[in-house]
Amino acid sequence: MKQDLPPADASPASAAPGQDPHAGDQRLSAILADLAEDASRDRIAISDMLETMRARAFGALLLIFAFPNILPSPPGLAGVLGLPLVFLSVQMVLGREPWLPQIIAKRSMDRVFFAAMVKRITPWLGRAEGLMHARLEFMAGDLAQRLLGLVCLILAVALALPIPFANLAPSAAICLIGLGILERDGLWIGIGMLASAGALVYVAGLGYALVKSALFVLQNAF
Repeated sequence: MKQDLPPADASPASAAPGQDPHAGDQRLSAILADLAEDASRDRIAISDMLETMRARAFGALLLIFAFPNILPSPPGLAGVLGLPLVFLSVQMVLGREPWLPQIIAKRSMDRVFFAAMVKRITPWLGRAEGLMHARLEFMAGDLAQRLLGLVCLILAVALALPIPFANLAPSAAICLIGLGILERDGLWIGIGMLASAGALVYVAGLGYALVKSALFVLQNAF
């Protein structure tokens, strides 16, 4: 008996009108590369990244704004990127959609610098994406994300403090949490929480040493 076959170009699941059926399959590394290679842009604004990553929600945005502080970067970058992290963390705590005020959203960087940054990020991000998969998903749920938002808020404040060499540890912890949320991998979120505790102890130690040094100098100066 002859069986009717579907057309060769038919897909197993039809997408909604105007929707790319594979849009959700694109990894964050590929999305960043597409943005960096967009020759129509001379500069990449924070609003561009926000709009591009909106579908990936808070995980991608936390990673994007935290990771540059791990790399060698121009002075003051931690303060610039720390503000979006504070706003995003507060919105996570409140359970709202990601949004940034225009005074922050309009800040931008040269596309060449952004492309160089993405080139450094991509190998690490690609390896991380290969290791991750959905597990312990309750740690990435809506209620859990509010708690994670509070942790990221504390880390973002620590990141923005004017303490030398204090930005790397909080940034790394936020990146781990962001990756875990992005891939709904509770194991990585747990590792990020442990890293957060270590980062806060590290920053507190640096801050204490800085204050003690300043007091010592003042006492001996007068």
